Amino acid sequence: MKSTVVGGAMLPHAPQFFTKPDTEDKNVIQAVLDVATKIGAELRALKPDLWIIFSNDHAEQFFHNAAPPFTIHVGGEAKGHFAGHDFHWQVPGEVGLQLVRELYKQGFDPAFTSTAKIDYAIGIPLTHIDHTAPILPIYVNAYLPPQPSMERCYAFGQAVARAVTLMGLRTVILASGGMSHFPGTDRYGNPELDWDRAVLNKLAEGKLKSLIGFDAEELDQTGNIELRCWACAAGALGEQKPSIVSFDPSWHHNYASLGWFNLTHDEKTPHYPSTKPELVQLISALHAIAHEQKAREDWFADAGAFADSFSLPPDQHKALVGMNVPAMVAMGAHPLVPFLANMQIERIRRG
Repeated sequence: MKSTVVGGAMLPHAPQFFTKPDTEDKNVIQAVLDVATKIGAELRALKPDLWIIFSNDHAEQFFHNAAPPFTIHVGGEAKGHFAGHDFHWQVPGEVGLQLVRELYKQGFDPAFTSTAKIDYAIGIPLTHIDHTAPILPIYVNAYLPPQPSMERCYAFGQAVARAVTLMGLRTVILASGGMSHFPGTDRYGNPELDWDRAVLNKLAEGKLKSLIGFDAEELDQTGNIELRCWACAAGALGEQKPSIVSFDPSWHHNYASLGWFNLTHDEKTPHYPSTKPELVQLISALHAIAHEQKAREDWFADAGAFADSFSLPPDQHKALVGMNVPAMVAMGAHPLVPFLANMQIERIRRG
C-alpha cells in the first residue's frame, strides 16, 4: 500500500529563538526563521489531512512520575507558555486514539495523554512555520535514560506511517530537535560541528536510515540525544531526499532545518525480483540449462522442441529458443538464471 505521508520537516527549537539574549547572532536566528517560513508554506501547499510532530520533553512532564518512550496526545487541545509566548493548538484527539489502537496492532505500546502541555520544543518550530491548524504531538523520551534506541525510534516512525496510511490520512510529519548541543553542562559552548555536518550530508542524500547507526553513547557524547525525534520522522518519511537543507551553526547549537515536499513512494523495481507465477516454467527451463548437461544437449539439438516441453506462452517460447536474455529479464525473470544459462550455452559454443 502506497504511503499517505506526503511531506515533512526536521526543525530546531533552541529557547534563544524566543529569549533572544545579546549573546546570539541575530543573522543566524533570522536565517533559521526564513527557512522555516519557506518550509511551512511548502508543507501547507500539500493540503494534508493530518499534521504530526515528534518532539522531546525537556524533563518537564515525563520525568519523575513516568517516562514512556513514546506518548501520543489524545486530548482536544494542548497549551503552553514560554518566554512571553502563549501556545495553543487544537489536537485531533480521536485520530490520536485511533493511532494508538493501530500501533497496538503493530506491536508498539505507546502511552497516551489528554493533558500534556506544549513546551518550547513544540511551540518554537510550529510558530516558526506559522502553523495554525490542528497538530498531533507525539512526545519522545530523549533526555532521561534509558531512552529508546535509534532503531526503535525509526521502526516506530515506520509504524506511524503504516497506521496513517491504513487510516487514509494524507499526513505531514514534523520532528523537533537537534543538532548538537549540551544544555546544562560544561560543554554547552562546544557543539560537534564536524559530526553534525557529516550526519547532515547523509540526510541530504536521502539516506535517512543512516540515523539508526548511532547508539546511546555516541548520541550523548556528541550532544545529539534529540535526534531520536528525527529518527522517528525518518522512519515515517523513508529514504527520501529533502527539498531543503539548511545548516546554520551558532556558538552553542548547530541549527539544522530540512524539508520534504516531493515524496515519491513508488516502489523501485529490484534488480533481483521474486519469481512471478507465470514465469515458473521458463525459470525451470533456464535452471535446467544452467545446471544439467542433458538439458543443454536437448536445447542445442532442438531448441523449439525443448521449449515445447515446458508449455511456454509464445513470448517466453521465443525468448528461450533464441536465448534472449534481455527479453527474459524484461519479462521479470530473475536475471541470474538466464545469465547462468546463457553462460553455459556460450561456453559450449566456444568449445
